[in-house]
Amino acid sequence: MQFLVYDPNFNPEAATPPTQELITEMGKFMGEAIQAGALVATGALQPKGTRLKLSGGKFTVTDGPFIELKELMGGWAVIRAKSLDEAIEWCKRFRKIVGDGESEIVQVFGPEDVGPARPAA
Repeated sequence: MQFLVYDPNFNPEAATPPTQELITEMGKFMGEAIQAGALVATGALQPKGTRLKLSGGKFTVTDGPFIELKELMGGWAVIRAKSLDEAIEWCKRFRKIVGDGESEIVQVFGPEDVGPARPAA
């Protein structure tokens, strides 16, 4: 199972820069999560996006922003866990490092969740 984890209330404009101690502690935690096969990907959203639309056989590409992405989420991680309970335990460890706040955990469904791929006929 994979889960998308993010802080729904993160405000990058109000955030203080991380201390060297926090950077070191997060590096250790992330290294352990990677070694355990739990950390799949991590990142942050840029404040603007690009929209691709197909209508009547024609594509249009429009530059954003379309929504306030900074309000959607500042940073995220995709983690792999055997269950929601295991994902919660990883998030508890993360939250203990970064401090007070919220982490929202949402299961991600991908190709492995819909069964084996079938060869083209």
